[in-house]
Amino acid sequence: MAISTVLFDLDGTLLPMDQDRFTKDYFKLLAEKLAPRGYEPEKLIDTIWAGTSAMIKNDGAQTNETVFWQRFSEVYGADSLADKPLFEEFYREEFQTAKSACGYDPQAAETVALARELGLRVVLATNPIFPAVATESRIRWAGLDPEDFIFYTTYENICHCKPDPCYYRDIARRLGVRPDECCMVGNDVDEDMVAATVGMRVFLLTDCLINRRDLDIARYPHGGYGALQDLLRTLASQNKKS
Repeated sequence: MAISTVLFDLDGTLLPMDQDRFTKDYFKLLAEKLAPRGYEPEKLIDTIWAGTSAMIKNDGAQTNETVFWQRFSEVYGADSLADKPLFEEFYREEFQTAKSACGYDPQAAETVALARELGLRVVLATNPIFPAVATESRIRWAGLDPEDFIFYTTYENICHCKPDPCYYRDIARRLGVRPDECCMVGNDVDEDMVAATVGMRVFLLTDCLINRRDLDIARYPHGGYGALQDLLRTLASQNKKS
Protein backbone atom coordinates (compact mmCIF):
# COMPACT_ATOMS: atom_id res chain seq x y z
CA MET A 1 0.00 0.00 0.00
CA ALA A 2 1.36 3.42 -0.98
CA ILE A 3 1.99 5.86 1.86
CA SER A 4 -0.09 9.03 1.46
CA THR A 5 0.16 10.53 4.94
CA VAL A 6 2.96 11.17 7.44
CA LEU A 7 2.16 11.66 11.11
CA PHE A 8 4.72 13.60 13.16
CA ASP A 9 4.99 13.63 16.92
CA LEU A 10 5.84 17.04 18.41
CA ASP A 11 7.57 16.99 21.82
CA GLY A 12 11.01 15.44 21.43
CA THR A 13 10.50 14.95 17.70
CA LEU A 14 9.83 18.20 15.85
CA LEU A 15 10.41 20.11 19.08
CA PRO A 16 13.55 19.01 20.95
CA MET A 17 13.09 19.28 24.69
CA ASP A 18 14.18 18.21 28.13
CA GLN A 19 10.87 16.60 29.11
CA ASP A 20 11.52 16.72 32.86
CA ARG A 21 12.55 20.38 32.81
CA PHE A 22 9.62 21.31 30.58
CA THR A 23 7.12 19.63 32.92
CA LYS A 24 8.69 21.25 35.99
CA ASP A 25 8.65 24.71 34.41
CA TYR A 26 5.10 24.24 33.11
CA PHE A 27 3.69 23.28 36.51
CA LYS A 28 5.59 26.06 38.27
CA LEU A 29 4.18 28.67 35.90
CA LEU A 30 0.65 27.29 36.16
CA ALA A 31 0.78 27.17 39.96
CA GLU A 32 1.95 30.79 40.10
CA LYS A 33 -0.85 31.83 37.77
CA LEU A 34 -3.61 30.17 39.77
CA ALA A 35 -2.37 30.73 43.32
CA PRO A 36 -4.12 34.14 43.59
CA ARG A 37 -7.40 32.32 42.83
CA GLY A 38 -6.94 30.06 45.83
CA TYR A 39 -5.44 27.00 44.13
CA GLU A 40 -2.87 25.44 46.45
CA PRO A 41 0.10 24.40 44.24
CA GLU A 42 0.58 20.80 45.35
CA LYS A 43 -3.11 19.95 45.16
CA LEU A 44 -3.39 21.69 41.78
CA ILE A 45 -0.48 19.74 40.30
CA ASP A 46 -1.85 16.46 41.66
CA THR A 47 -5.20 17.29 40.08
CA ILE A 48 -3.62 18.10 36.71
CA TRP A 49 -1.86 14.74 36.81
CA ALA A 50 -5.14 13.03 37.72
CA GLY A 51 -6.85 14.74 34.79
CA THR A 52 -4.01 13.70 32.50
CA SER A 53 -4.30 10.11 33.68
CA ALA A 54 -8.04 10.19 33.00
CA MET A 55 -7.37 11.39 29.44
CA ILE A 56 -4.82 8.64 28.84
CA LYS A 57 -7.42 6.09 29.96
CA ASN A 58 -10.19 7.69 27.88
CA ASP A 59 -12.31 4.99 26.25
CA GLY A 60 -13.42 7.22 23.39
CA ALA A 61 -16.90 8.04 24.66
CA GLN A 62 -16.03 11.72 25.20
CA THR A 63 -13.36 14.18 24.13
CA ASN A 64 -10.22 14.39 26.21
CA GLU A 65 -11.24 17.93 27.14
CA THR A 66 -14.50 16.72 28.66
CA VAL A 67 -12.75 13.90 30.52
CA PHE A 68 -10.13 16.27 31.93
CA TRP A 69 -12.59 18.85 33.22
CA GLN A 70 -14.85 16.22 34.70
CA ARG A 71 -11.93 14.99 36.78
CA PHE A 72 -10.93 18.54 37.65
CA SER A 73 -14.44 19.45 38.82
CA GLU A 74 -14.64 16.26 40.89
CA VAL A 75 -11.79 17.67 42.96
CA TYR A 76 -12.64 21.38 43.01
CA GLY A 77 -16.39 21.36 42.46
CA ALA A 78 -18.55 22.39 39.53
CA ASP A 79 -17.89 26.08 40.20
CA SER A 80 -14.26 25.56 39.21
CA LEU A 81 -15.35 25.23 35.57
CA ALA A 82 -15.81 29.00 35.59
CA ASP A 83 -12.01 29.23 35.72
CA LYS A 84 -11.50 27.59 32.31
CA PRO A 85 -10.92 31.02 30.67
CA LEU A 86 -8.12 31.61 33.19
CA PHE A 87 -6.40 28.45 31.95
CA GLU A 88 -6.80 29.63 28.35
CA GLU A 89 -5.23 32.95 29.33
CA PHE A 90 -2.34 31.09 30.95
CA TYR A 91 -1.61 29.14 27.77
CA ARG A 92 -1.68 32.33 25.70
CA GLU A 93 0.59 34.24 28.04
CA GLU A 94 2.63 32.72 30.89
CA PHE A 95 2.99 29.32 29.21
CA GLN A 96 5.16 30.93 26.54
CA THR A 97 7.98 31.12 29.07
CA ALA A 98 8.20 27.30 29.03
CA LYS A 99 9.77 27.61 25.59
CA SER A 100 13.11 28.03 27.41
CA ALA A 101 13.00 24.30 28.26
CA CYS A 102 12.85 23.45 24.57
CA GLY A 103 15.51 23.36 21.90
CA TYR A 104 15.25 24.15 18.22
CA ASP A 105 16.32 22.18 15.17
CA PRO A 106 15.83 23.79 11.75
CA GLN A 107 15.73 20.29 10.26
CA ALA A 108 12.28 19.84 11.78
CA ALA A 109 10.65 22.48 9.58
CA GLU A 110 12.81 21.42 6.65
CA THR A 111 11.58 17.84 6.97
CA VAL A 112 7.92 18.81 7.20
CA ALA A 113 8.38 21.03 4.15
CA LEU A 114 10.07 18.19 2.29
CA ALA A 115 7.19 15.83 3.02
CA ARG A 116 4.73 18.35 1.67
CA GLU A 117 6.86 19.02 -1.42
CA LEU A 118 6.93 15.29 -2.08
CA GLY A 119 3.13 15.26 -2.17
CA LEU A 120 2.64 13.61 1.21
CA ARG A 121 -0.08 14.80 3.55
CA VAL A 122 1.29 15.92 6.90
CA VAL A 123 -0.41 15.49 10.27
CA LEU A 124 0.75 16.51 13.74
CA ALA A 125 0.10 13.54 16.01
CA THR A 126 1.08 14.96 19.38
CA ASN A 127 -0.36 13.39 22.51
CA PRO A 128 -3.62 15.35 22.88
CA ILE A 129 -3.42 16.31 26.54
CA PHE A 130 -3.15 20.06 25.83
CA PRO A 131 -5.69 22.50 24.45
CA ALA A 132 -5.28 23.85 20.94
CA VAL A 133 -3.86 27.17 22.14
CA ALA A 134 -0.95 25.36 23.84
CA THR A 135 -0.38 22.97 20.95
CA GLU A 136 -0.31 25.81 18.43
CA SER A 137 2.29 27.61 20.55
CA ARG A 138 4.52 24.54 20.69
CA ILE A 139 4.19 24.14 16.93
CA ARG A 140 5.50 27.69 16.50
CA TRP A 141 8.34 27.06 18.96
CA ALA A 142 9.47 24.34 16.55
CA GLY A 143 9.65 26.88 13.70
CA LEU A 144 6.43 25.70 12.07
CA ASP A 145 2.90 27.01 11.65
CA PRO A 146 -0.33 25.20 12.50
CA GLU A 147 -1.30 25.65 8.85
CA ASP A 148 1.61 23.38 7.85
CA PHE A 149 -0.53 20.42 8.94
CA ILE A 150 -3.82 19.20 7.53
CA PHE A 151 -4.80 18.10 11.04
CA TYR A 152 -3.29 18.31 14.51
CA THR A 153 -4.57 16.58 17.60
CA THR A 154 -5.58 18.54 20.71
CA TYR A 155 -7.61 17.65 23.75
CA GLU A 156 -10.64 19.31 22.18
CA ASN A 157 -10.78 17.28 18.98
CA ILE A 158 -10.01 13.67 19.84
CA CYS A 159 -11.14 11.01 22.30
CA HIS A 160 -8.03 8.90 22.89
CA CYS A 161 -4.40 9.36 23.89
CA LYS A 162 -1.12 7.64 23.21
CA PRO A 163 -0.23 4.81 23.68
CA ASP A 164 -3.77 3.57 22.96
CA PRO A 165 -3.76 2.17 19.39
CA CYS A 166 -7.27 3.63 19.02
CA TYR A 167 -5.64 7.06 18.90
CA TYR A 168 -3.96 6.15 15.62
CA ARG A 169 -7.01 4.41 14.22
CA ASP A 170 -9.06 7.51 14.99
CA ILE A 171 -6.68 9.79 13.10
CA ALA A 172 -6.76 7.53 10.05
CA ARG A 173 -10.56 7.37 10.19
CA ARG A 174 -10.86 11.15 10.39
CA LEU A 175 -8.56 11.53 7.40
CA GLY A 176 -10.40 8.91 5.39
CA VAL A 177 -7.31 6.75 4.92
CA ARG A 178 -6.33 3.23 5.88
CA PRO A 179 -3.73 2.92 8.65
CA ASP A 180 -1.41 1.17 6.19
CA GLU A 181 -1.39 4.34 4.09
CA CYS A 182 0.25 6.21 6.99
CA CYS A 183 3.75 6.50 8.45
CA MET A 184 4.17 7.61 12.07
CA VAL A 185 7.35 9.48 13.04
CA GLY A 186 8.19 9.87 16.70
CA ASN A 187 10.87 9.66 19.38
CA ASP A 188 9.02 7.60 22.02
CA VAL A 189 9.24 3.83 21.65
CA ASP A 190 6.14 3.13 23.73
CA GLU A 191 3.89 5.97 22.62
CA ASP A 192 4.81 6.38 18.96
CA MET A 193 5.94 2.99 17.73
CA VAL A 194 2.66 1.43 18.91
CA ALA A 195 1.27 2.84 15.65
CA ALA A 196 2.81 -0.21 13.99
CA THR A 197 0.26 -2.42 15.75
CA VAL A 198 -2.57 -0.86 13.74
CA GLY A 199 -0.73 -1.31 10.44
CA MET A 200 1.09 2.00 10.13
CA ARG A 201 4.69 2.20 9.02
CA VAL A 202 6.87 3.85 11.65
CA PHE A 203 10.15 5.71 11.96
CA LEU A 204 11.86 6.25 15.31
CA LEU A 205 13.69 9.59 15.45
CA THR A 206 16.55 9.02 17.86
CA ASP A 207 17.74 12.60 18.51
CA CYS A 208 15.68 12.81 21.74
CA LEU A 209 14.98 9.10 22.14
CA ILE A 210 12.64 7.95 24.92
CA ASN A 211 12.95 4.20 25.56
CA ARG A 212 11.63 3.62 29.07
CA ARG A 213 11.81 -0.18 28.88
CA ASP A 214 15.16 -0.29 27.09
CA LEU A 215 13.64 -2.20 24.17
CA ASP A 216 15.66 -3.26 21.14
CA ILE A 217 14.99 -0.48 18.63
CA ALA A 218 16.57 -2.42 15.77
CA ARG A 219 13.07 -3.69 14.97
CA TYR A 220 12.10 -0.18 13.83
CA PRO A 221 13.51 2.00 11.06
CA HIS A 222 15.36 4.63 13.05
CA GLY A 223 17.95 7.39 12.96
CA GLY A 224 18.28 11.15 12.67
CA TYR A 225 16.70 13.64 10.31
CA GLY A 226 18.93 12.63 7.43
CA ALA A 227 17.68 9.05 7.57
CA LEU A 228 14.10 10.28 7.93
CA GLN A 229 14.38 12.51 4.88
CA ASP A 230 15.78 9.60 2.89
CA LEU A 231 12.79 7.51 3.95
CA LEU A 232 10.34 10.21 2.88
CA ARG A 233 11.97 10.39 -0.55
CA THR A 234 11.77 6.61 -0.83
CA LEU A 235 8.08 6.59 0.10
CA ALA A 236 7.30 9.31 -2.44
CA SER A 237 9.25 7.43 -5.13
CA GLN A 238 7.33 4.25 -4.38
CA ASN A 239 4.08 6.18 -4.63
CA LYS A 240 4.96 7.27 -8.17
CA LYS A 241 5.69 3.69 -9.19
CA SER A 242 2.47 2.29 -7.74
